[in-house]
Amino acid sequence: MALTDVAIRKAKPGAKPAKMTDGGGLYLLVRPDGGKWWRLDYRRPVTGKRNTLSLGTYPDVGLADARARREAARKQIAAGIDPGEHRKAEKTAGKNRAANSFEVVAREWLQVRKPGWTDKNFDKEQARLENHAFPYIGGKPVASLGVADIRQLIERVSKAGHLEQAHRLRFEISRVFKYAVATGRAERDPAADLSEALPSRRDMVKQRYPTITDPKRVGDLLRAIDGFTGTFPVACALKLAPMWFCRPGEIRMAEWAHFELEGDNPTYRVPPPNRKLRKKEKENPDTPAHVISLATQAVAILRELSALTGRGRYLFPGARDPKRHMSDGAINAALARIGFKDEMVGHGFRHLASTQLRELGWPREVVEAQLSHKVAGTEGVYNMAEYLPKRREMMQVWADYLEGLRTSMIQ
Repeated sequence: MALTDVAIRKAKPGAKPAKMTDGGGLYLLVRPDGGKWWRLDYRRPVTGKRNTLSLGTYPDVGLADARARREAARKQIAAGIDPGEHRKAEKTAGKNRAANSFEVVAREWLQVRKPGWTDKNFDKEQARLENHAFPYIGGKPVASLGVADIRQLIERVSKAGHLEQAHRLRFEISRVFKYAVATGRAERDPAADLSEALPSRRDMVKQRYPTITDPKRVGDLLRAIDGFTGTFPVACALKLAPMWFCRPGEIRMAEWAHFELEGDNPTYRVPPPNRKLRKKEKENPDTPAHVISLATQAVAILRELSALTGRGRYLFPGARDPKRHMSDGAINAALARIGFKDEMVGHGFRHLASTQLRELGWPREVVEAQLSHKVAGTEGVYNMAEYLPKRREMMQVWADYLEGLRTSMIQ
């Protein structure tokens, strides 16, 4: 039965919260303290999950106003808009923003996409819009924006020398507009018209991470690492990085629980959450760990390190907070400190190993498997575990090769 103003006024609080329903998901929640709160139950357009939206309190919001707010929310749902996420986006964008401003719509789109992204990916996408779009067009109604408005944004980034970021920005803005079109707040996507306004990615010079591949210079680097005078954990990380040639995050986030130092095949098993994978792969319990076989040199370093950090969680705890792993810039800062700034970075050890191992005659599929690269086509279907024996052999040969470069003085 529909509510009436008389019934609402006469409603008395009880020992427990009581619902007074009005239909269409709208109800008044009468709390024990006497407060009367309007609520709307609905299903999210994207996921179908149930959610509850607050519509204000009685008597500030009367019955007629509550019903009007219910109908407005239902129209949003019919258009594919989650009214709860829309409200959050409006609050984030600021009270003075237009209800359908570019920033409100963009933040709403970010929340829709967030479940399929990792936190790091979400932060990158959000930061790109916050830095390069919101300050210029964030407060403008999304339907009023045209090609000229978007061109200024991407040209500003492109002329600053960041062509790849300009391409990414145009694509991301285009996705926001497509969402605005799908939810009835824009007629078209002006960013799509600018797909040819930037130089092609194919014409871009591929920027590699600074790396060293010359054997003589690699030897210089390894000897400089031996002379590093910083903290012992960072010194160990520097020594292990060339031997493991895994992604920098897989080094700094390494936990002692992921290591097996005993037996014939000591290993570091990198768990899926620490790997470069899609979110659904990171969260899938069937996704295997990436196996890094530990050469005898690596085991010796780890045993020495365990005396200092082995009782904690991380191999390389943060300098300020030992309960957290070291920062993502620690290895690069250390390389700069020993004189290799702009010549070598942590990620560069991957390119070094990839190049030199192929020069040493190791099969591409074995090297790619150890790099944790996905191989396209039929070849990528094969289980990479098949290469484990070869990879164990290769990792020891590689550590011996590095040891030779470190101890010899190549002229």
